[in-house]
Amino acid sequence: MKPPLNPESNQQDLFRASFEQILNPEHPLVRLAERIDWRRFEAAFEGCYAADFGAPAKATRLMVGLHYLKHAFGESDESLLDRWVENPYWQCFCGFTTMQHVPPIHPTALIKWRQRVGAERLQQLLEETLALAVRSKQVRPQELRQVTVDTTVQEKNITPPTRSCC
Repeated sequence: MKPPLNPESNQQDLFRASFEQILNPEHPLVRLAERIDWRRFEAAFEGCYAADFGAPAKATRLMVGLHYLKHAFGESDESLLDRWVENPYWQCFCGFTTMQHVPPIHPTALIKWRQRVGAERLQQLLEETLALAVRSKQVRPQELRQVTVDTTVQEKNITPPTRSCC
C-alpha cells in the first residue's frame, strides 16, 4: 500500500509536548528539514508501492530521513534506530511532532526499502542535497561541474609475516 504523507497522525495529544514547543528552531536538523523538498521524494517513490495491496507502507519522509541521518552520521541500520529513539532532533527531521519511545521500524525494513526503490531512485537523495546547497547559496553551481578526487596511495610500514617455526 502507499505510504501516508506524515509518519504520525495529526491528532493533538494532551499529555505530550510537541517538538515545536521544545526544540530549538535554529538547530541545523530542524532548519534542514524545513528546506528539503519532501514532496519530491513522495513523487519519485510513488511508483514503488501498490495502491491497494499489502500492508500500509511507512511514510516516505521517515524512510528518506532515516537514510539521510544514517549517512550523515555514519551509522549502521541498527545503531541508527537506537540513536533515533534517543534524539528528538532526529525524530523531528523524520517528520514526527512528538517524542517517540520505540523505533518506528525494524532495521531490516531499511534494507527492504533500499531494495524496493533501487539505486537509481536513491540517487535522488544526493541530487536533493546538492540542489538544497545551491538553493541556500552554500554552493555555487559552477563548483558542482567538476569533481576532484585525490587518489594518492600512501605506503604502509607493514612487514610481511615470516615463518618462525622450525
